[in-house]
Order: sequence, then C-alpha cells, then structure tokens
Amino acid sequence: MSALVDTSVVVRYLTGDPPELAERAAGILDGVQDLLVPPVVLAEAAYVLTSVYGVERKTVVDVLVEFIQKENIHLLGLDKAAVAEGLLLCRPSRRVSFADALVWAHARCTGVPRIYTFDRRFPDREVSLLD
Repeated sequence: MSALVDTSVVVRYLTGDPPELAERAAGILDGVQDLLVPPVVLAEAAYVLTSVYGVERKTVVDVLVEFIQKENIHLLGLDKAAVAEGLLLCRPSRRVSFADALVWAHARCTGVPRIYTFDRRFPDREVSLLD
C-alpha cells in the first residue's frame, strides 16, 4: 500500500463538495495507486453523509459499497465482501448502526465470531452475542 486515506478525502470524493477539493480527492481515489482505508473512515463518512449532508441511509450504504469495490481501494484488516455484507445490514433501517456493522464485519474477518455487547440492536447474523 502506498498510503492511508482519511475521511475528509472520501467525503469530498462522494459529495463533490466543495468542487476544488472533490477534484483533488478524485485525483487521489480514481488513480492507480493502491490505497488503504481504515474501517473508522467508513463509519465516519457514513455519519457525515447522513448527519451533515442529509443523505438517505440507503443511498449512503449503496455509495459506500460501490466505493469499497474500487480496485485500488483496500480495507485495513477487513475483507471487502464482509464489509459490504455488514453495510447492507444497515440499509433497511436504523436498527443496525454503521459502526456496529463494521464491528460485525471485523468479527467475521478475524474468525472471532463472539461479540460482547449490551446493544440489543447489534447484528446477530453468523455471530454469537454475549452480555
């Protein structure tokens, strides 16, 4: 990997706002350089898109799933398919938060399918929840 990518670059890229920074973000993210995206960047981008920009939750999921499929984008410690599956758990409702979906994906990717949580809304597909 040649570099990590911060939330500010991802948000500018996805929103096109402001145009001059969006253009610079596109130059970085649409290039051939392999880039590493930490999971916290996806959670933070989801928060900014829904809270600051008012983007509908379903659209945020779709945009993030499409973003992580870019050939030069790699996820720090996570498999793209597991992250996409986790994000899709967020799509139908607010029952599953973006952060919880990424913790769920992390459990799937690391082979540690047991999660201690007091959150009754935590996704439980293919993991064991303990409190």
